[in-house]
This record gives sequence, C-alpha cells and structure tokens, in this order.
Amino acid sequence: MTEFNPFFKRYSKGLRRVAVVYPNRYVGGISNLGIQRLYFEVNRSEKYLAERFYTDVFDGLRSVENATPLKDFEVALFSIQYEEDVFNAVRILRESGFSGRSVAGGPCVIQNPLPYAKIFDRLFVGEAENAVLDVVEDRAVEGLVPHSYRRRRVELDSEMRSEIIGEGAYGRALIVEIGRGCPRGCRFCVVRQIYSPARWRSAESILEFAEENRKLANKVAIVAPSPTDHPEFKEIVSGLRELGFEVSPSSIRADRFDEEMAELISGTRTLTLAPEAGSERLREALNKGISEDDIISAVEIAESAERIKLYFMFGLPGEEQEDLEEIVRMVERIRRMGKKVSVSANPLVPKPHTPFQWLPYGGDPERDVRENLRELKRKRKFLLSRLRRVADVDVESVERFAVQTIISRGDESVGELIAGGARPSEILKRASEFLEPLPPDEELPWDRIEMGYRKSRLRREFELVMERFG
Repeated sequence: MTEFNPFFKRYSKGLRRVAVVYPNRYVGGISNLGIQRLYFEVNRSEKYLAERFYTDVFDGLRSVENATPLKDFEVALFSIQYEEDVFNAVRILRESGFSGRSVAGGPCVIQNPLPYAKIFDRLFVGEAENAVLDVVEDRAVEGLVPHSYRRRRVELDSEMRSEIIGEGAYGRALIVEIGRGCPRGCRFCVVRQIYSPARWRSAESILEFAEENRKLANKVAIVAPSPTDHPEFKEIVSGLRELGFEVSPSSIRADRFDEEMAELISGTRTLTLAPEAGSERLREALNKGISEDDIISAVEIAESAERIKLYFMFGLPGEEQEDLEEIVRMVERIRRMGKKVSVSANPLVPKPHTPFQWLPYGGDPERDVRENLRELKRKRKFLLSRLRRVADVDVESVERFAVQTIISRGDESVGELIAGGARPSEILKRASEFLEPLPPDEELPWDRIEMGYRKSRLRREFELVMERFG
C-alpha cells in the first residue's frame, strides 16, 4: 500500500511495543481519526513504539509497518467501531498468540462495555485524547474500566498537526473532524448521548490545519455527525475551496441545504441524505426534523450531483405497510427527477442510551421475537423487490442486524459466548432474549456507566412515542 505517514517511528532497543488494532479493513481504519490519534500519542512518547494492524493486512496478525507479529507486543489497543468487529478481534487475539494486556475502546464499548468485559483485559469508555499513555500504563484514569465507570469527555484540541494519508473510505483525502457530538435529538441515534455535548472546531483552526497539509491531498473530507450544523460550515467549505481543495462532507442535512451550499460543494458527484423513514409521521416519531419537501428541495438544488444516496430504516415503532410504500414512492419520485439513486435500508437497532432502547428488535412490543423477525424479513423482501426497479439497493440481512442488537444490548453472558468462539448464528440462537422489549422500570446492563444525562428524560420520550402509536 502507498501512504504518507508522518508519525512512523523506527524500532530501537529499549522501546516497548504497543499495537493499535482496527479489527476491520484498512480502507475504514485509515479513515478513522481515533485510530490515528492512538498511534500519534504512543509514537510521540520516548518509551513506546506503536504499529498498526488491520484484518486485510496479514490477516490482522502482523503489523502494517514491519510485519511484526502481534505476540511481540506488550499492549494491544483495539477500537471497536461496529459490533461485529468483536468477532474479528477475538480471532486475532486467539490466532496471534498474544499474551500481553488488551484494551478495547470505541463507540461500541462506550455505549455498553459489558459484552466486552470477558474478552479484553481493560475497557475504555469515552474519548482518549491525551490519556492514551495512561491507558497503556494502566493508570486509574477516568473512563478506564474497571478503575472508572465515568465517560471521559475532552475539549477538541489541535495537537495532531498532520495525519496519515492513504486510500481510505473517502479516497485519497485529508480528513478533517470539524465537530464531535450532535445538537439534534433523533431518537434512534446513540451519538447524541455518548459524544455529548456537541463541540465544534473553529473555522480558523480548520483552515489553518488544511493549509499546513495542502501538499498531501487534493481533497478534504469534512466529518462530523451532522457537518452542516456547524455554525461556520459555509465559511469552512468556502475557505477550503479557496485553498484549492475538492470538498466532500460526510453527509448533508436536507433542511440546511440551499443554493449557496450547493454552489460550494458543486464538485461533489454524490449527495448523501438520510430521510430515515418514508412517511412524515414516522420521521416525526424519530424526531428527525426534516420533511419530504426538504428532501426534494435538496435534490432539486443539487444540480451537479449525479447520484443521490439515501438512508432509510424499517422495523420502526408504529410502522405500517403504508410507511414502507412511502419509502418506495419517495425513491421513485427522486428517480424521476433524473438522478441515479442508491438506497441503503436496514432494520432499526434499538441502541442503548436512546429513547428506543426499551423497544424490541422489530419495533412491535406486541409481537414475540420470532414474529418480529418474520415481519422484518417480509418488509425487507418487499423493499428489495420494489426498490430494485429504480435504484441500486443495499439491504443487509435481518439476522445480521439482530446480532448487532444482541451485542449492543447484551451483558457479560454475550461476551462469554463470543469469547468461547460462538459465531453470529449461534449468538442469535442462544441470546435471543436481548431482542425482546426491555422493562422500563428495570436496571439495564449499561446503566452503571455514568454518561452525564438523566435516564428519566429518555423514558419520557419513549413513552411519548408509544402513546402515539399505542
């Protein structure tokens, strides 16, 4: 692979090795600034040497930098970005013969560390900037379980003045995090809790960073959960364009998209929008805050975009057949506007720390697990058959998202199954109770994490939705 790596460090006698493991493919890992931050902080220390591991490079068993076996490292830092990555992590630990201390962090661990407690020696809950060496040396720092169960939150800094550039999810691009957390209140989304409060980098600091790294790439990918909510978004994009960059936002809020913004990102070939639901009533239940008029207006304004990428969910509370038909109708309407359309439609995963955390997988508390799974499969079949006529469609299997739900809402018993070598199909069979509705009055596995919000607020939102569809 070809990459620019300003943090590369050669081994010398006396340095202690720390592995930074992304238990998924390189294309995603090189685009992850959290991974880069771990690597940066370890390699700036005089005591340690960090090397990276990805599943599609030596099967995750040897490092990218020097093909060093994982078993030669003292500490391994794993970032679990997606629930299913834990299966890769278990395989890597088992096949590598690693005997050092393993630590796992990332969004999946933050939302619910319990399923990972039987797999890794330590877990980190929160944001690790300027605490990575504390984690490596197993100090009692905030967020490092079992020393602390309080989510660690930091102010965004600009210490990392460059980054590794490779062929990642955004192509060969400079990736700039313009904000963290989200000011929106979407009821399905875990980001608003685990990364609260929303924080923004200043336009001045962003443009300064981009200018310093101008020679590394011709493209900037600006990332945040909701980039267009940045109060200086237009100034940032305009400034990057003046520096000569092609600019690609990770996503666009349809209700924030206007002619000026369309002009600023006029080189972008794909416009990504997330209606989430086809009908107005379900978008209101999700608290999405956008209308169909907003979505159609954004498509009309984006004249230069050749493709519109749309994200939808199904298996929502109160969902009827008419709501699925509204998804199809919206996609057909956009297709008639002369745009190529890509659709990603997947079942709702009722995530911890959201108002939907008490829902069953499938969204209907009146159905048992088998009935909900059967109904989700029917909905998936319907959407595939209808949407394939007008769009490129990606609809993952119902079973795969069921396993994600089990891992995200499970306890130590789920981790024991995974650590014991159980595959996803076995997890689904043996831990299906985590697909059932959760009693609002009972303690949840993740309640022990001090996240900084009141659970009663989430419960009020949940009851509001259920009363509406009860």
